[in-house]
Amino acid sequence: MTSPADIGTDLASARAAYEELKAQGMRLDLTRGKPSAEQLDLATPMLSLPGADYRAADGTDTRNYAGLQGLPELRGLFAPFLAVPAEQLVAFGNSSLELMHDTVVHALLSPLPGGDRRWVDEERVVFLAPVPGYDRHFALCERLGVDLVPVPMTPDGPDMDVVDELVRDPAVKGIWCVPKYSNPDGTTYSDETVRRLAATPAAAPDFRIFWDNAYAVHHLTEHETEVADVLALSAEAGNPDRPFVFGSTSKITLAGAGVAFLGSSAANVAWWLALTGKRTIGPDKTNHLRHVRFLRDADGLRDHMRRHREIIAPKFAVVDEVLTSDFADTPGVSWSKPAGGYFVTLTVPDGTAARIVRLAKDAGLALTPAGATHPYGDDPQDRTIRLAPTFPPLPEVEKAMAGVVVCVRLALAERAA
Repeated sequence: MTSPADIGTDLASARAAYEELKAQGMRLDLTRGKPSAEQLDLATPMLSLPGADYRAADGTDTRNYAGLQGLPELRGLFAPFLAVPAEQLVAFGNSSLELMHDTVVHALLSPLPGGDRRWVDEERVVFLAPVPGYDRHFALCERLGVDLVPVPMTPDGPDMDVVDELVRDPAVKGIWCVPKYSNPDGTTYSDETVRRLAATPAAAPDFRIFWDNAYAVHHLTEHETEVADVLALSAEAGNPDRPFVFGSTSKITLAGAGVAFLGSSAANVAWWLALTGKRTIGPDKTNHLRHVRFLRDADGLRDHMRRHREIIAPKFAVVDEVLTSDFADTPGVSWSKPAGGYFVTLTVPDGTAARIVRLAKDAGLALTPAGATHPYGDDPQDRTIRLAPTFPPLPEVEKAMAGVVVCVRLALAERAA
């Protein structure tokens, strides 16, 4: 058993290490899952495309109006990776979050296929929020007045026993899902979880799965993890209109100049296009053509993502190596070891996450706010920290993780004292 004298010594040494950390004057950032400049450089040649030949394969002049559903050849390229038939896929602007936002707004203002009325006419609209989860999903709902109910994540995805119970309430209209390499814990949903999501007997006839497949091709190993086809399974279960599938090239080509995708049933896509056609004549088809010319085909996309992996996989390896070296046998401290995606989840003893993030901030190390992984910024156990190692250069990731270790050690020593 640790004696009071040992605790005092540990606390003193932890404080001394922290003061040394502050004296370094760090200005490092592990807050957002952004591609690094080196990753963006991979797609810089795309900016010279499409050149003088601006016509699509079908002769469409991509500089002109129309083409609301997006360029057919681009939809054909990404359809297999998103598991959506090309004719049921929309290629749009640069942001999948924009598509999610617009889809919720459309449902608030216009009845969905199979729905009885607009969501805005309901007394209450609820989305289920697997936690830990993506803060921008939560912020979108908060902005639009949609209530969020947390659902615990398991190694197989959302706890489906909890989901099955909650969807008995007709106010529950949707669930957020990041099915592959989930943000932030890297979980990939099991086939059984996807089947249950597709078939769960929801009370609301217009219940929807918002399937944010943001990391469909973002592997950190040579193995290409697959996730079950939610559209096909929903159709088999008699719920063909249940899923909305989203994806983008934001972390494939250029984050600020990519292409976002929406896929769903034929009925949902027709509904979405009819409403979206009221606010725009069409997306940037020249950018669509640029992407097709740059990525070429499925093998070209895989090769491009391999080059991404070569840049970022060493950063994830450093995170794991540092945490393993310092906390392998520390009770209450664990972390995810994702096979893809952009994040690592660091779990610390209850009641210490906010303190660790504060200590890091005061030392010049920016971490995602504690609680950001939960609706309304409230992690009831105060134990989850999201780490985003992709953006800084590798030496900065190493330095930042050394700083994280110092902050965790001090918080744990304070807790034990």
